[in-house]
Amino acid sequence: MHNETMMKPVFISGTGTGIGKTVVAAIVTEALHGIYWKPVQAGTSEETDTEWVQKILGDPARVAKEKYTLKMPASPHIAAREEHIKISLDEVENAYKEIVQTNNCRVIIEGAGGLLAPLNEKEFSIDLAEKLHATLILVSSNYLGSINHSLMTARICAEKKLRVAGWVFNKQYLHYEDEIAAWSGFDIIAKIPEQKIITHEFICEQAAGMREKLISLL
Repeated sequence: MHNETMMKPVFISGTGTGIGKTVVAAIVTEALHGIYWKPVQAGTSEETDTEWVQKILGDPARVAKEKYTLKMPASPHIAAREEHIKISLDEVENAYKEIVQTNNCRVIIEGAGGLLAPLNEKEFSIDLAEKLHATLILVSSNYLGSINHSLMTARICAEKKLRVAGWVFNKQYLHYEDEIAAWSGFDIIAKIPEQKIITHEFICEQAAGMREKLISLL
């Protein structure tokens, strides 16, 4: 993993918020023996995503501190505006470079919301993925409407010519994962079964199951 290509970050995004990106990010971090990082966290009144991943992986050294932590659970540009903060992609990029220099391993970045979640007045989550030259993993949770949301997400990636490793699907609704993969042209990396209680053992089990396929697609 110690060459320029292999060290490129992985950016976890998907069809929207509340679809399981954090769980998938933890699994991918475990699978690649990398560092988890959520540069922009909006909503800090309860346990943050970084705190949850640190707890579930059981190793504080496997997570990096957020660049921006915003109190309001809202779109990052709104939360930042409320606190008189402007999210700078240049500052995020500088923080990313420091993480790489300190840890010398792949960084798994969890995006805020979906790819078109605004980070400031002009830039979106997808612009951050592009700026960091990241390979994307798209997360889709099976729910009514997810085909449309998934294919729109795939289309914007194709239009921007971003490198997409593939899909991670979670939950089972009507088993249309193969159709989404075929229509989008992106591979299926894994299908994560629904789990009421997420444990460290579950994360490790899922990571072991996807490791070989994930590495081949990256």
